Parts: sequence; C-alpha cells; structure tokens
Amino acid sequence: MINGINIRVYYEDTDAGGIVYYANYLKFSERGRTEYLREKNLENRALMEQNGVLFVVRHVEADYLYPARLDDELRVETVLAEIKNAGLIMTQSIFCHNRLLFKMKVVLACVDLDGKLVKVPPVIRDILENEIVENDR
Repeated sequence: MINGINIRVYYEDTDAGGIVYYANYLKFSERGRTEYLREKNLENRALMEQNGVLFVVRHVEADYLYPARLDDELRVETVLAEIKNAGLIMTQSIFCHNRLLFKMKVVLACVDLDGKLVKVPPVIRDILENEIVENDR
C-alpha cells in the first residue's frame, strides 16, 4: 500500500535562491515514514513503550531529479518494499504536480532501546506483512 502526505515548502526549507535545501528531502521523507507507521497504528512512542523497539535509518540511496521551490506543495509517498529479519526496506518518492522530484530507498534497522539490533517483533511483522508493494512508481 502506498501512503502519501502533503507538505508545503516554507522559506525555512530553502536556500537563498528559494530552492529546497537537499537535506530537507530527508526530513520530508522522515515525516512520510512516520505517518506511514502511524496509519498502521505503529506510532513511534507506542513502538518504544509497547514493543521496546525503534526503527532507525541504517542506509539511504537517494536520487535528486528536479528541485522543489518555495511555496510548492509536495506529495511524499512511502512504500514498504520488504520486511527483513531485523528491519524494513522502504522506498519513498516526492512529487510536485505529479512530477517526480526525488526518490530514495531507505533501510531501517530494528533496534531495542539500548540501540542493539533485534528482530522485528512478530506483532509488527503481522501488521506490515500485507503492506508490501513490490513495484512502486
């Protein structure tokens, strides 16, 4: 399943030329992943308090295709591509008026509250198993 959120580009997101600063795409993507999990009732706080785990970024592959600009409304789409033994692989795309601006693949590690790598808990795996999308945009 594809989850999408809309984000407006504010002045604080841009450089002096009104172009979105490259690191902010990673921030927009983080919001997209957070909302993806929230939609599945897997809020970050609940993951910590109820399951004793967090998902942390381990690896990112990013392609910057076109710039976003001040006042643009962006669509951040998040897709679960794979559930690993101790993590998740997601793909994310950012669009403006249906034009693909940015895409990335992110590997998330599942860690306990001490930062130690652990298996994805069965309850979380069960919730996410039917969400895997093999071919996204």
